[in-house]
Amino acid sequence: MTIPDAIIFDLDGTLIHSAPDLQAAANVALAALDRAPLDLETTISFIGNGVEKLVERALKATGAFNDNLQADALALFLQSYEQNMTTLTRPYPGVVACLESLRAAGVPLGVCTNKPTEPARRICAELGLTQYFDVIVGAEPNVVKKPDPAPLLGCISDLGATPDNSIYVGDSGVDFQTARNAAVPFWLFSGGYLNGKALDVLAADCFSDWTKADFLNR
Repeated sequence: MTIPDAIIFDLDGTLIHSAPDLQAAANVALAALDRAPLDLETTISFIGNGVEKLVERALKATGAFNDNLQADALALFLQSYEQNMTTLTRPYPGVVACLESLRAAGVPLGVCTNKPTEPARRICAELGLTQYFDVIVGAEPNVVKKPDPAPLLGCISDLGATPDNSIYVGDSGVDFQTARNAAVPFWLFSGGYLNGKALDVLAADCFSDWTKADFLNR
């Protein structure tokens, strides 16, 4: 058994299925701007680079826009999302049991996400996940986001771990690139919001069912 120094997780599409609430908030913003709604599949394809990019992609998919309209759309999205962060969002089946087993084994755990920090922490709290994590790192205005390695490396440092004996768990090409940029081993949750790359390109270590995830017997 090789126990890692730390395991860090992406949030949306990795630990939680949050796309329905993100879709709802995006569609509230689009409706206020007299634009067509997004379906769930399209919304999922827009997730991964932060809410600003999600809103930008939603506008591009539904018509022309300028900076002022984009700012208005983002404000409408955030207002709606703040009121409904966990209305439809739930942890994936098996996530809680997996986190409990890792904590029981004494593995330091963290979250590194492109979701803004306060919403990330609030969602974890409302879903009963906060107790499992020593560090939750989210995105902040004017600070680099994934796939820049800085957020992940900062999370690992805060956990008192080293990159080469930590694991980053994610569901997308953004997460894979982040891990590679940080020289951190990567595990792919293939049951999430995979965007941009085929599974065989992303990682040799992958799993599609949290009930079968086995980080302690790599």
